[in-house]
Amino acid sequence: MTSKIEYGETPEFQKDFKRLLKKFKTLEKDLGLARIAAIELYHIRKINNLSIFPVQGFCTEKVQICKIKKFACRALKGRGSKSGIRIIYAFHCDNSRVEFIEMYFKGEKENEDRNRIRDYLKSLQN
Repeated sequence: MTSKIEYGETPEFQKDFKRLLKKFKTLEKDLGLARIAAIELYHIRKINNLSIFPVQGFCTEKVQICKIKKFACRALKGRGSKSGIRIIYAFHCDNSRVEFIEMYFKGEKENEDRNRIRDYLKSLQN
């Protein structure tokens, strides 16, 4: 089955990804898997496997800002889906587009960058 979701990423996400990829070599494959096992399951098939959580205060009828909490990273052996890697993305409801906004490792940073989310949302209004 082909994906009905179109994916994109912000320049900030690309920086996060490159930085984390140096540490966690399997990240590219892991992200591909998360697209199918989490994002498409949640938004297309409407199956909630408790890996995705809406970020409070940032969801509208048009855009849902979500956080993937269960992200299996094979480079973090033995930690399974509780790897500590978090991904913040925007799901655009009207055209099923996902824009990756932020990726971080909980060992380095406790929470998402709420200012980055605000800036992203502001950029959509222009």
